[in-house]
Amino acid sequence: MGNQNTTIFQDLKELPTPLSHSPCVSYKHEIIICGGWYKKACYSYHTIKNEYKFICEYPSDIKLHRHFVVKMVDSNNNNNKDINQITLLSFGGHENKHTLVMKYVSVWSNILDISNKSDELSNYNQWVPFTDNQNHPIITGRDDDNYEGMRAVIGGIKIICYLLLIFHGILASIFRCFVLNEEKNKQNYQMLLFCWKIGLSIEYDEDNNTFQFHKLVCKGIAPFHASAYVRINDSILFFGGFSYKYNKSIYLKSVHKYSIREDKWITFQNILPSPLYDSIAILSEEDNFIHIIGGEDDKGTTLSIHMKTKVRVWDTSQLSKDEIKFIIEYWIRALKIKLGWIDDFDHIIFKYSRIK
Repeated sequence: MGNQNTTIFQDLKELPTPLSHSPCVSYKHEIIICGGWYKKACYSYHTIKNEYKFICEYPSDIKLHRHFVVKMVDSNNNNNKDINQITLLSFGGHENKHTLVMKYVSVWSNILDISNKSDELSNYNQWVPFTDNQNHPIITGRDDDNYEGMRAVIGGIKIICYLLLIFHGILASIFRCFVLNEEKNKQNYQMLLFCWKIGLSIEYDEDNNTFQFHKLVCKGIAPFHASAYVRINDSILFFGGFSYKYNKSIYLKSVHKYSIREDKWITFQNILPSPLYDSIAILSEEDNFIHIIGGEDDKGTTLSIHMKTKVRVWDTSQLSKDEIKFIIEYWIRALKIKLGWIDDFDHIIFKYSRIK
């Protein structure tokens, strides 16, 4: 692996309880942690204060088993960071499936202080059944569907939730990466899926409700599963996970990157401090840090770890010109380059790093 530098991961305050399979949502200076494997408690982590606050628990009749949570987008306030609330949709499970919704108001603000006096805020920060306009519960899929490990992304003019249930035939695995790549136009969207040895680019035409599938490169890298993943610009980063060799599980500390534009895989020299799988990676909206939350170690122990790493460590397009110049100067010293270096080389390397 070469230089196995683990100092780029900064340890943060431990989780209030050990967690794995914990869906998270980023909201301003908060990361909302929505339960976990058979854990019902939900917390808000404040990225500046490095503290947690309890939000609520899932209903007593719900058993959380690799569920998933997405942040709904208000078509009237799309990308408006000044709104004081967000809506979360939770779904998933196997024998005990659920589809729930939460209107979230920050537990770090003083808005909720008036909740006892205001009916408007009385139903906030709690999970309730997801219903239609006639107050009928909305049930996702069929009664015999297995929602374990379900994934979804939000997009479209109609705020459609693309569920992986539509891919029953090829997606039996629970260890999958599913991200929204880009909006081709106002009616066409591209999604990317990695599931065991399968890599797909999925284009969806919202007007005609049709899908097109294209295979992606999965050669040149060993299959790995249960990794924490996050999409950063033109790349998807994968942290840890596990693989199989001679019918034996190999737990990983490695970090991989898939370049969407180049359809290419990269294995980084930098690695996690220890083997980790079933954790969650999420990008903090405000400070360009990737947070890695919970998971299990190579002994199957559920962990309370919470660490972060700078985006620019893994994505050179986030580096400033001065930082790139510093790296170039290090290369010159390390390679003992004495002659033949001109200023134009700095500009060439800087421009190259921006398009990678």
